[in-house]
Amino acid sequence: MSVLIWGEAPAAGDIPVSERLRRVGDSHHGMWNYVTYRDAIALLGLDAAEIYPHGATRLDPERWADLGWLTCFCGPPASAVRAMRSAVAPASLNQYTPDLIEPLRDAAAEALGRSRGDAFEVVGTEGTQAAMALALMATVDPGDEVIVSDPGYFHIPTAIIAAGGVPVPVPIGRAGGFRLDPDDVASAITARTRAICIVDPVNPYGIVQTSDELAALGRLADRHRLLLVHDVTHAPLALDAHVPFRTLPALDLTANAVAALSVSHCYGMAGARIGFLGGPPQFVRACLQLKAALTRLNTNLISQHGALAALQDRGYVAAAQRTILANLAHLEQTLEGVPGVQLVVRPQRGFACALEVSGTGASAQELMVALFARRVAVYPGDGLGETAAAGTIRLNLSRPDSWAMEHLREVLPDAVAEAASGRWRPAVIALLERKGTDRAARLAARIRSLG
Repeated sequence: MSVLIWGEAPAAGDIPVSERLRRVGDSHHGMWNYVTYRDAIALLGLDAAEIYPHGATRLDPERWADLGWLTCFCGPPASAVRAMRSAVAPASLNQYTPDLIEPLRDAAAEALGRSRGDAFEVVGTEGTQAAMALALMATVDPGDEVIVSDPGYFHIPTAIIAAGGVPVPVPIGRAGGFRLDPDDVASAITARTRAICIVDPVNPYGIVQTSDELAALGRLADRHRLLLVHDVTHAPLALDAHVPFRTLPALDLTANAVAALSVSHCYGMAGARIGFLGGPPQFVRACLQLKAALTRLNTNLISQHGALAALQDRGYVAAAQRTILANLAHLEQTLEGVPGVQLVVRPQRGFACALEVSGTGASAQELMVALFARRVAVYPGDGLGETAAAGTIRLNLSRPDSWAMEHLREVLPDAVAEAASGRWRPAVIALLERKGTDRAARLAARIRSLG
């Protein structure tokens, strides 16, 4: 069991820490500051070393219905595994490698909908998170503002803070079709705004921005000289074929846009740590220069061969889409028999969805603990944003076996009843208060008001 993950944080000692580290520590989006599996394990009095033997990070799929982690359990593609095995050779390991081999750079550009050339290029990163962090570091100075959606992806706000910036959340919800509204974004722009981060499809709803909305955001970027960062990590899996999708670079609406993609999520290859940043060549080359200053510019060559095979595997994508749609239909049938729990909106892309649980009389955090007690792991909404904090649970729909969804159907009614009884309310409130962040305190107050 890793003491860095599961143990109480030791005293900092005399080592001086930076302001950015202090700000990350104070942020609700900082690692371990929102409610996670480790919190449910502690509240239930379970043994983390037994659940995660030898420092593992994945729940045993034979014993747990893990519907929280954001990786597609249909993956990795068999073609990617074969390619990586073939690439295991001394030449792949005993030298520094390019950030991307040229065939993978071409495939990544194709996946982003744009050909490489004088106006567009792709560089390699350690997943989408690194791509976005590098783009922000290249744009944001201390005190600069970056607009993000609320809810959105867990770690974008802390990436902004680590770059010295200030996240500015723009709420999204039913009134705007669960998309980022350009008019709301325009209202949030100030003289200190430097960038806008667009998670598309939106996490956790799986809804995609319209081309008109992207065009409006492009006009804002040009008018105010802003960077648009288009996170399209969940876009490769299309659940509604009638809903069009294109990246900002593919639409060619503005020269101020970059797109970030990886094989971590939709291709089930989070451990490969391969992502891509595509945009104007001068800018992405500068991001690569920053990467070289931090970690060198190389990415794992064995993983690169796997990523290339994955991006070219159309059969895998089609099979994964079928699995996700089947699980979504199963979930919809399950919810018909569980009053108070409903799908927020039917997802259009990706492999996750969001459930609204406020109708149960319990918070998402209480229901998360009750489900974890029944070996169903989900994430509540407090890591995603303020607007989804208390009433939303995110579910992963990509398990290819039928057991996980059947198990959820079996235990969900009892879990809802237990959460609504208030059994876990005092413990969850105390947990949130110990987090020590402003948002956690507000969330604790909201849960206390439930009775």
